[in-house]
Amino acid sequence: MAHPSQMGFQDAASPIMEELLHFHDHALMIVFLISTLVLYIIIAMVSSKLTNKFILDSQEIEIVWTILPAIILILIALPSLRILYLMDEINDPHLTVKAIGHQWYWSYEYTDYEDLCFDSYMIPTQELTPGQFRLLEADHRMVVPMESPIRMLISAEDVLHSWAIPALGVKVDAVPGRLNQTAFIASRPGVFYGQCSEICGANHSFMPIVLEAVPLEYFETWSSFMLEDA
Repeated sequence: MAHPSQMGFQDAASPIMEELLHFHDHALMIVFLISTLVLYIIIAMVSSKLTNKFILDSQEIEIVWTILPAIILILIALPSLRILYLMDEINDPHLTVKAIGHQWYWSYEYTDYEDLCFDSYMIPTQELTPGQFRLLEADHRMVVPMESPIRMLISAEDVLHSWAIPALGVKVDAVPGRLNQTAFIASRPGVFYGQCSEICGANHSFMPIVLEAVPLEYFETWSSFMLEDA
């Protein structure tokens, strides 16, 4: 998860987030090179009293500064489109979970099981135990098996919400009357935190998302316990 004074993104916990981090570095390098070139030209023009009359009206330089930006845009657009299509790919999910946003909590339904569903509320500050994070902990975590394709169906009951977990590269709007879909693979075990990312009312800040990725055998034990408890 993020920590104070962090300059970059969170460590990637899914293949899609790794691709997004690589694309960010790729685009940032292009922006850095363009900014350096523009700054150099500005400093050269301001500090020099010489004027090259061939630069003032030159067919060649106009061709260069028309074609070069087009090539740069292509170098940015192609990787971006590739990731966009990868994010829409949902191939043979092993598990489907439906997340429904309410004011101001989340409810989860494991649709592959007959009666596995629960509500997830934020733990109040006064009830936190040592080591837990304020405004980020929930009383019931969403548990999924690691290294398995997970399909998320996301909707809302009342107003607009947004189900987002930065470490997994997932952010999907929850719209009343509409079922949005996304998928992810948790590439390592761990606890990943997110929050509602759409302003949804007075307690918008108090509906965290906590996802725990565990090995398959632990997930099976957890699901059996939850079904017995239900």
